[in-house]
Amino acid sequence: MEDLEIRAAAAEDVPAIVAMLADDPLGARRESLEDLAPYLAAHARLSADPNQHLMVAVRAGRVIGTLQLTVVPGLSRKGATRSIIEGVRVHSDERGSGLGTRLIEWAVDASRRQGCQLVQLTSDASRTDAHRFYERLGFAASHVGFKLQL
Repeated sequence: MEDLEIRAAAAEDVPAIVAMLADDPLGARRESLEDLAPYLAAHARLSADPNQHLMVAVRAGRVIGTLQLTVVPGLSRKGATRSIIEGVRVHSDERGSGLGTRLIEWAVDASRRQGCQLVQLTSDASRTDAHRFYERLGFAASHVGFKLQL
C-alpha cells in the first residue's frame, strides 16, 4: 500500500467515483453514469465547503476507493464537533486488500486533527459484510437510523 495516495477528489475523478457508487445492488438502482452533470454540480458544492471532504484513494493514477467525510459542529455533548463518514466504496478488484481499512483510518485521523470528539456513519441494513467491517474497526452499532425520502 506504499504507492497509495489519499487526496481530495478532483472533478476529473467524478466518473470513477460514480462508477464505484453504482457497483453494487443498492447503488445500481440510485446512480447512473449517463448524466454526470448533477454529480459535477455536487462536487463543486462539496469542494467549496470547508467542512466537506470528498476523498479518493489513487494507485498508479487510477481511482480505486472513495469516501466523504463531513465535519459537523454541534451543541450537544458540550458543544462537541463530530464527523460523518459516508459513501465508502472500494473498487471491486481491490476489495479485501486492506484499502477500506486505510480509508477509514484516514477519516478517523482527519477527524481527530479537526477536533472531532465523535465519528459516526450509517450503513444500509442489508450490508451485513460492511457492518462486520465497521465493527472490526471499533465502531459500535449503538443507534437506529431513520431516513425520510424527499
